[in-house]
This record gives sequence, structure tokens and C-alpha cells, in this order.
Amino acid sequence: MAELIYPTNVSLDGFIEDEDGRFDWLPGDDDVFAAHTELMRSAGTLLYGRRLYEMMAVWETDPALAGRSPAAAAFATAWQAPTKVVYSTSLTASSTANTRIERAFDAEQVRALKAAADRDLLIGGADLAAQAFAAGLIDEVQLYVLPIVVGGGKPGLPTGMRVGLDLLDQRRFDSGVVLLRYSPSSR
Repeated sequence: MAELIYPTNVSLDGFIEDEDGRFDWLPGDDDVFAAHTELMRSAGTLLYGRRLYEMMAVWETDPALAGRSPAAAAFATAWQAPTKVVYSTSLTASSTANTRIERAFDAEQVRALKAAADRDLLIGGADLAAQAFAAGLIDEVQLYVLPIVVGGGKPGLPTGMRVGLDLLDQRRFDSGVVLLRYSPSSR
């Protein structure tokens, strides 16, 4: 069975965007970008909320983005390859190939996707990930912790629930970003 992995960039105080909805403080580090690309290459399916999907779709819809560098081209290729499932009540059509829209998160449907998949699934969007956490579907959390405190905003991890985590691995990047990999524990 494939695993459902939740990777996200967070500030040191745990936010994916600041109080103004900005995330312009995310890393521009080539090594961090390469790590994201490698993770993307491992995925067969991406599960996204609407906002994250719309932000990431440019990796397919804007060819100039891939033309910026070999690293950008590699990420664009890796992002375009997986099947995408977008959970949205407002989208009526996708702007990318190999993408389907679902109106609501269905835990049983995701369990079936995991059971049938031969490659891992990545889930993106804090609200969507919180639903997967609540359903016990997350197999791994990958937090790219950035060396910045933003003081508030949208949390990267679910609020209002307790989830024990066991550290699997850690990696420090030259930029000061630290990747922390965890699996949910039975604590």
C-alpha cells in the first residue's frame, strides 16, 4: 500500500502563511527546492485543496516558469506527472491535465486510493491535511521548518486535535531550513 505524505513549509512558529495570507518568506534555497522535486517525483497522486492547486497549477500552465532554470524545469516535469485530485466546492473545471475535481473530502475514497496505488500520495493544503489527520490517513509528515518567526497566520498543522508523532529523520540545509520527517504514533 502506498503512503499518504503531508509535506509543508512552515515558519519556526508553525505557520504556512502570515496574518496577511503572504508566504513570500518561503525559501529560495536550491537544495530545499531539489528536495521538494525529489519528493514530487516519488508521488503518483497529489491531493490538493483549491487554493494550493490554483497556486501550483502554474507549473503546468505557465511554460515560462519551467524555462527559468534546469531546477525549475525538473520541478515542473515532476509536478505535471502525478494524477491530481482537487477538493473544491467552487471549481467547475481544472486548468491542468490528469486532474479531477471532487466536491468533498471522502476518507474512504482516499483509503481506496492508497490501497490501489503503487506510488505514494502527497496531500497539500493545511485544511485538507487536517481532515486526513482526523481520519487517521496521514502516514508521514514532512515539515520544512524555515528560520523565520512570522507571528501569526494560518497554521501548518491541525488545531483542535492531538496527534503524537515519532521522528523518522532530520536534515539541515545550508540556508538554515530543517526538514523534520515524522510518522503519526499510537500515543
